[in-house]
Amino acid sequence: MTMIWGFNYTAIKWSNEGVSPIFASALRSSIASVCGILFCIKRREKLFHTDILLLHGLMVGLLFGLEFACIYLGMLYTDAARSVVFVYLSPFVVAVGAHFLLRGDRLTYLKTAGLGLAFLGILAVFGGRPKTAKGTMLIGDILEILAGFLWAATTLYIKRFMADRVHPINTFLYQLVFSVPVLFLLSYFLEPTWVHKVDLSIAASLLYQSVIVAFVTYLAWFKLIHQYSVSRLSAFTFFTPIFGVLFGILFVHEEFTPSLMVGLPLVSAGIFLVNWKRV
Repeated sequence: MTMIWGFNYTAIKWSNEGVSPIFASALRSSIASVCGILFCIKRREKLFHTDILLLHGLMVGLLFGLEFACIYLGMLYTDAARSVVFVYLSPFVVAVGAHFLLRGDRLTYLKTAGLGLAFLGILAVFGGRPKTAKGTMLIGDILEILAGFLWAATTLYIKRFMADRVHPINTFLYQLVFSVPVLFLLSYFLEPTWVHKVDLSIAASLLYQSVIVAFVTYLAWFKLIHQYSVSRLSAFTFFTPIFGVLFGILFVHEEFTPSLMVGLPLVSAGIFLVNWKRV
């Protein structure tokens, strides 16, 4: 699953070559939403709530939509390899936020060590640039970092207001369905042209992002965290930046800079320590 998520950043680079980024993200959420709704109808699961939980669902969709708008837009300006490292600031923001906002999820010495390693790693990656970098790379880096914070905000919001109150499939649907109007609205105001060209690789990339990533793996992830320890599962996410950097180098020929050589292992080790828990 982390391999699929890591490759998603390369897939976004490909789709950005023919489809405007925020519009592509809106298409992704739309296709995945349809898949999710059909899945719920087949399983006879409740689609939406009619109480305060619906309002919480709207908030989650807003945060989720803004997160992916930043990811897709940022990929126009920065490398996939850098993007995946910056977005994975999220576990560390969650760790700090959970310490202050959630009960029973305090910072430990291991988590603090992980935060320190990750901070050094992010500084290393942010400070170094590929030789071919343009001046606008800074814009992309900042957007990806903002996406990491928005992802963390979404996670904390779900844990604070929705965990144990809704079925995982509802959380899954709320994020996707309610992000669609947010993304289409942003695309309408920020992107004058939605489609530049369409070929087989761009279409395949969009289907991969929508069906494989946003529907199949997200649904599988919610099922896993419903059955297994979240802390134990989350420790495996340190593989995602590794795969993201690897695929960026292999498939879109991005440069493996000294800053990535230093920053990537620090961030990955930090994710592992923040999420690791003795059984």
